[in-house]
Amino acid sequence: MLLEKLSLINFKNLSQAEIKLSGAINCFVGDNGAGKTNILDAIYYLSMSKSAFTMTDGQSVHHGEEFFVAEGNYRSDNGRHEQVNCSFSRKGGKVLKCNGKEYERMADHVGRFPVVMVSPRDGELITDAAEERRRYLNGFISQIDRNYLNAVMRYNAVLAERNRFLKTSSDEAMLQIYDMQLSEHATRIYEFRRDVVERMRPMVAEYYATLSDDREQVEMVYRSELAEAPMMEVLQRARERDIVNQFTSSGVHRDDVLFGIGGYPLRKYGSQGQQKSFLIALKLAQYRILAEEVGEKPILLLDDLFDKLDMGRVEKLLSLVSGEGFGQICITDCNKHRLETILEHAGKQYALFSVEGGCVKE
Repeated sequence: MLLEKLSLINFKNLSQAEIKLSGAINCFVGDNGAGKTNILDAIYYLSMSKSAFTMTDGQSVHHGEEFFVAEGNYRSDNGRHEQVNCSFSRKGGKVLKCNGKEYERMADHVGRFPVVMVSPRDGELITDAAEERRRYLNGFISQIDRNYLNAVMRYNAVLAERNRFLKTSSDEAMLQIYDMQLSEHATRIYEFRRDVVERMRPMVAEYYATLSDDREQVEMVYRSELAEAPMMEVLQRARERDIVNQFTSSGVHRDDVLFGIGGYPLRKYGSQGQQKSFLIALKLAQYRILAEEVGEKPILLLDDLFDKLDMGRVEKLLSLVSGEGFGQICITDCNKHRLETILEHAGKQYALFSVEGGCVKE
């Protein structure tokens, strides 16, 4: 999948930009706060119909303006040309169109234009609570299978209803109905997550070994109550606790993925370099699975890539992502000389864009 042209109006600090991208490596350089990351987020937005970060649509509107427009001209791996237009206004809300036709449901867009983003904020996957890791899995798997996204949306809707009900009643018959509905969606969610993590495990270990000279083995383990018992049984066991606490305390909304290195938690025992290498390995495994499942090479977004990575690991990464298994790449960095030196030393062709005060120049 190639993004041939990106057009933006009032997207974050980018008041107006039109960028023609290379099909290989695209580099965006500029000072911190210039708007480099916002360009990558706009590309992510067009693929996922939302920001890569925990921001509302309104927060993506340029300060003092009432709307933003993001438009992308794409060419698929089989040569098909498509145009995506996403607009948001404070009064009218969000509209997403593909080839001029508006989507009835935003969810129907997810997965058509696959994307993988590597960002400094990925560190939250290691340091923050399980909610971050579930959000990551949901975003990833939703690009592979729309049935998963539908199951998550329906599960969350029933969960919210059940929690509201528990605040006012403990009627067993009604709880049984909620439990049956939750169980149907939870089983599907659990199976998707379990299978994807199992596929990722050897890939993450392989990429980590390539990127890093460390001898430690890295691990990822999916933890879910449904590994021990069916969802109906899990909910029944927690019935008294749920009634007392007035919320649903068990289920796939409590799942987690544990990351380890050398048999110990990565969060506590991994150095910054080891954690960064692990996260990149995780995203490369995601990329590989997406490409296999969707039949398109995703667009790879590498934001502030060289933070906490030594030159050796950076060159290994660039060698990996410049291979046949990868497609279009967008990279940001605040140090133009460093970026050019690394790419030229690696013998890679690239297009270079300067970003300053929300303006983009090639």
